[in-house]
Amino acid sequence: MLELSNTRIAIVGLGYVGLPLAVEFGKHFPTLGFDINAERVRELTGGWDRTLEVDSDELAAAPLLRYSSDPVELKGCTTYIITVPTPIDEYKRPDLTPLHRASEMLGTVVTKGDVIIYESTVYPGCTEEDCIPIIERVSGLCFNTDFFAGYSPERINPGDKQHRVTGIVKVTSGSTPEAAEYVDALYRTIIAAGTHRASSIKVAEAAKVIENTQRDVNIALINELALIFNRLGIDTLEVLEAAGSKWNFLPFRPGLVGGHCIGVDPYYLTHKAQEIGYHPEVILAGRRINDTMGLYVTDTVVKLMTRKRIHVVDADILVMGLSFKENCPDIRNTRVIDIVREFQSYNARVDVCDPWVDPAEAAHEYGITTLKKLPSKQYDAVIIAVAHREFVDMGAAGIRCLLKPRSVLFDIKYVLPREASDARL
Repeated sequence: MLELSNTRIAIVGLGYVGLPLAVEFGKHFPTLGFDINAERVRELTGGWDRTLEVDSDELAAAPLLRYSSDPVELKGCTTYIITVPTPIDEYKRPDLTPLHRASEMLGTVVTKGDVIIYESTVYPGCTEEDCIPIIERVSGLCFNTDFFAGYSPERINPGDKQHRVTGIVKVTSGSTPEAAEYVDALYRTIIAAGTHRASSIKVAEAAKVIENTQRDVNIALINELALIFNRLGIDTLEVLEAAGSKWNFLPFRPGLVGGHCIGVDPYYLTHKAQEIGYHPEVILAGRRINDTMGLYVTDTVVKLMTRKRIHVVDADILVMGLSFKENCPDIRNTRVIDIVREFQSYNARVDVCDPWVDPAEAAHEYGITTLKKLPSKQYDAVIIAVAHREFVDMGAAGIRCLLKPRSVLFDIKYVLPREASDARL
């Protein structure tokens, strides 16, 4: 029998998803926070979270939580929760390498009666068809006889201090009725908002992947409308505000669609759909639109510069913001990089300023140099790419001080009033 009273938890992966979960479970159960990054473990042990999702007081409020990068310490746990990344490769295909490696590692420590719960975003069927066979092969144990599985998709929104893990309804599922009850009861101990138990692991996997696919398609529609309205000389935000006066109009805004979820998850669903012989048209069309918005911004700025007789070659360009969203250091799959690289292809001199982003991480991930503070110089063009509070607080006058007398200001995020910029989405 699976009993909560005997539960000893291991959280595998201490990123934006795993760490908040580990902290909450560490208030109730003996919990091991595991990450292969030894430096990450040292930082957390010292009370600092570089993702800024959990502050030092919150880390200290989990007395039963400890950290390790040594797989041997996973032994003795009874419930393993996998929160590793599930990215896509250069061909936009699911990259299950982190998930497979985590499963192989757990195969060396899992014992009879244990439960393995996956939270990483995957396509329907991945847990039972891809991951569990790895654990069976490595461990020699039999699924649903010797060990059990669950799937409870993450719903973390990086940088969001209002919607925290305990305040978001948690979807749960299990590989047997008993496992499903155990997984649901486990999460109910920390999720104040309650749980929703799905009938199967596949249903829970599908629910997760369509959450972000739905947002992606909706944003793609608004992006396409912005492309149309800009050609018609109509301000997109004014149109959206007018349409938003109707009670059932959805409040989406145009912009760059990046991050680990919305810009990635749809490809997991389309991969599985194509695998079973169905070619998804709406989802992939939305992806194509959203993936090209950075190029549209660059093309628009170049045209505006040309009209003002500003040479793009050797021009000084400032991109304000690199992270995929405001007030957050997360640069995973940021589409701001498309703007940077496109301007670099024109041989322009591009400065990227982001007060939230770690310059070393930006250099490692994208090979670019970023600035924490705005330099004391003026630019031929400024692109407000991310609405960090530091940029919003500058106001129109402060940002225009960064511009040369003859220059272009493009506002992607509607930070400024319409008349304060040369163009916006």
